[in-house]
Amino acid sequence: MTFHSGFVALVGRPNVGKSTLLNQVVGTKVSIVSDRPQTTRTQIRGVRTTDETQLVFLDTPGVHKPRTLLGERANGRALSTLNEVDVVCFVTEASAAIGPGDRFIAERLAAVETPVVAVSNKVDLASPPAIAEALRGLAELGDFAAYVPLSARTGDGVDRLIGELEARIPEGPQYYPPGMTHDQPESFLAAELVREKLLAVARDELSHSIAVTTEEAEMRTTSQGPLLALRVVIRVERDSQKGIVIGHKGAVLKRAGTEARLELEALLGTRVHLETIVKVDPDWQRRAHSLDRLGL
Repeated sequence: MTFHSGFVALVGRPNVGKSTLLNQVVGTKVSIVSDRPQTTRTQIRGVRTTDETQLVFLDTPGVHKPRTLLGERANGRALSTLNEVDVVCFVTEASAAIGPGDRFIAERLAAVETPVVAVSNKVDLASPPAIAEALRGLAELGDFAAYVPLSARTGDGVDRLIGELEARIPEGPQYYPPGMTHDQPESFLAAELVREKLLAVARDELSHSIAVTTEEAEMRTTSQGPLLALRVVIRVERDSQKGIVIGHKGAVLKRAGTEARLELEALLGTRVHLETIVKVDPDWQRRAHSLDRLGL
């Protein structure tokens, strides 16, 4: 029996459900999810392994019209993967009309030789006529290798997508061991979970002004067993935003930290101590030095 493996890029406009789709196909949470657009800032790798295949997914930042240096870099990361993978998943929404952003991405996809599977996501939010119209709109954007309507939230149609992807990957090695679902370190997961929880409670204008990094990570031995101690720094651009992130008497920051800690403990299977600190880093999205330091 030959083994097949390959890399799959998930590309699309912001907020079309790429991260939700990644978590669904992998079977566990590897990428944070938010209803705020442009949540994903770096390439997140998720892994799906069976006895015969291994799919390595790259959840790329949503392609958009950039307003900052951070946005320009995010676009560059998303588009640079197109010629470096075995299959591209072009994700759009069945519940929304094809727009200029979709056309922009389709034009870029037309210039690459990588096979593209067109995905119409969020069918659970659309009527059958709307889904049919969305698929027609996708067909007008390009001659794609396959067209798959699905719901990343419910999982409906995801098995068909997996089949289309597995049919297009070459013979290859098993890049990751069985049971491994992502290649992100614990420190990265902690920072991303804190950012996800803050995005859920902070105001819209803060969405792109928050950067979260784990500055210290240490596994300690205690009388109650192993304890992962993490020190997470949350950066905002203005003093007024610092107050919003912290909240009245620290309520917002405490809630986000507690929710992130509990989810991290469930994912890692170990106790976690999470220390959160908020700092002001003026205009970090627009300064190359700040972005380099944050790895963005």
